[in-house]
Amino acid sequence: MQERSSVGELAERLRRELDRYSPGGKLPSSRALVERFRVSPVTVSRALAQLAAEGLVVTRPGAGAFRARPRTSPGPAGDTSWQEVALSAGGAADLVPRSVDASGVTVSLAAPPPGVIEFNGGYLHPSLQPERAMSAALARAGRRPGAWGRPPIEGLPELREWFARSIGGAVTAAEVLVGAGGQTALTTALRALAPPGAPVLVESPTYPGMLAIARTAGLRPVPVPVDRDGVKPELLADAFRATGARVFVCQPLFQNPTGAVLAPARRGEVLRIAREAGAFVVEDDFVRRLAHEDAGPLPRPLAADDPDGVVVHVGSLTKGTSPSFRVSALAARGPVLERLRAIQVVDTFFVPRPLQEAALELVGSPAWPRHLRAIATELKARRDAMTSALALRLPELALPHVPSGGYHLWLRLPDGTDEAAFTAAALRAGVALTPGRPYFSAEPPAAHVRLSFAAVAGTEEIEEGVRRLRRAADEVLAESVRHGARDL
Repeated sequence: MQERSSVGELAERLRRELDRYSPGGKLPSSRALVERFRVSPVTVSRALAQLAAEGLVVTRPGAGAFRARPRTSPGPAGDTSWQEVALSAGGAADLVPRSVDASGVTVSLAAPPPGVIEFNGGYLHPSLQPERAMSAALARAGRRPGAWGRPPIEGLPELREWFARSIGGAVTAAEVLVGAGGQTALTTALRALAPPGAPVLVESPTYPGMLAIARTAGLRPVPVPVDRDGVKPELLADAFRATGARVFVCQPLFQNPTGAVLAPARRGEVLRIAREAGAFVVEDDFVRRLAHEDAGPLPRPLAADDPDGVVVHVGSLTKGTSPSFRVSALAARGPVLERLRAIQVVDTFFVPRPLQEAALELVGSPAWPRHLRAIATELKARRDAMTSALALRLPELALPHVPSGGYHLWLRLPDGTDEAAFTAAALRAGVALTPGRPYFSAEPPAAHVRLSFAAVAGTEEIEEGVRRLRRAADEVLAESVRHGARDL
């Protein structure tokens, strides 16, 4: 973290001094900058690279860094209005609109403004990421023979074997494809399993990124309600009969956003219902490596108990490591595996070999189990801090389920609360959170918010964030009372 801060500070100081040099003029040498600013050569190199990326300097190997010449002024803006017609032509024939709404995804990807507490994050805070272990793994991977060569399109055999063992049961390495992150793997699965216009059954509420995938593929998401024990089997069977769907997408372990775990009695029922419907179950096993210290033994993936090829399993290393460590697995049995493989090859060719080699180095190192134990302890502490702070300061927000895994809480707002107004008030108070509406593929039964405790610096920031949310709640709930009084 200190290195990152030094790089930014040095880049800003050099940026302010650029006017001293004429366009094309040479900047001081790296050695001179090291001595003058008392920073490391790595910091100087990264600061100059940042300015080069901004187009402010040009670096020439062996010659040094030079102030960039001014860019020529752009010509008049073109007329892109024709695209509205081109993108909409023939749209009336589409069963499902193909326009792309990524707002439910970007809310958890966008960095909040400075000073805003990040309760909307979808990844581990940098202090929780195994940065040293990943860097060491990447360095070792780069020294492996053939590390920069073309990998097998299905993935490195050793990595496929590791994922197969992680899934368990009778799953073999031959039934695993290495992919570029869980989002990409889900996209491949839905494209392989359902044609445009088809219904796809989804949990309600569910991950907005999956809904976005379905809609951009021209699929029609059909909600099936979940409770604290996961999807309700009787409603799942009704949905299959009513729609004729051939795909059900679910997160059986620490479901996003509710945190539910599919109950043991329902696991076999879900597989039986899908098999009788002639349908696939896409199992998004996205946070298996984010179990909390008090979670106890975890249930096996559904794919481990599926001899008939009903389950297409998606697993990933990303949530437990870093948003940039995008390595995932698709596991399937039977003819569908070849279709998944073909679509993945067409879309991405293969996952870069250095990243696969680094994944192997990481999960095979002693640092990996230590990291998992550390985040299990820390996530429990953060969860407990957030639940305690909410109970103390915001008892009006209902928390129906406290999960023992994952990185967030799912809260129901008081009846009559304007969800958008609460989200906006929270941001004004200095807290970014995730509204509940994007998690529903149909009308939501109530207003909700999702609060992440993984993307913040620690428990003190969690407690401060909840104090700020109290101010937002006072503002919004008071307004709701005033509106109610006027209605009477």
